[in-house]
Amino acid sequence: MTAFDVPAVPTSLDTVQDRFGTWWESLGVDDVARRFALETAVAEIAANIVEHTARRDQQEGRRYSVQLEATDQAFTAVLRDNGLPVDIDLAAVTMADVEAESGRGLALALAALDRLEHRHEHGHNVWTLVCER
Repeated sequence: MTAFDVPAVPTSLDTVQDRFGTWWESLGVDDVARRFALETAVAEIAANIVEHTARRDQQEGRRYSVQLEATDQAFTAVLRDNGLPVDIDLAAVTMADVEAESGRGLALALAALDRLEHRHEHGHNVWTLVCER
């Protein structure tokens, strides 16, 4: 398992991607489809955390953590942020219109994963992303 914490700022997205790549390489797993699916979803959820923190919250000191785990059954990422509670119905998420400049992140994550869950607990938004093996 790999876990790390980053500030909810745009430069953190590079850190998340780099750390994901290092973690995946350490697994020794040759499954390009699963890597692409989980990496895409992690990037999209992290970007949403950063974007919504900058747009809605704007409070200094917002952070998020990423926990990556591989088992014989699944590859899992859990992202936790200390931002404002997110009120989202994942069952209602659809792909944004072709002309829209944003609004694709959650739809892409849902399409890439076997399971995407969100909950708010103890002052944190918790996103669980799962690709089954």
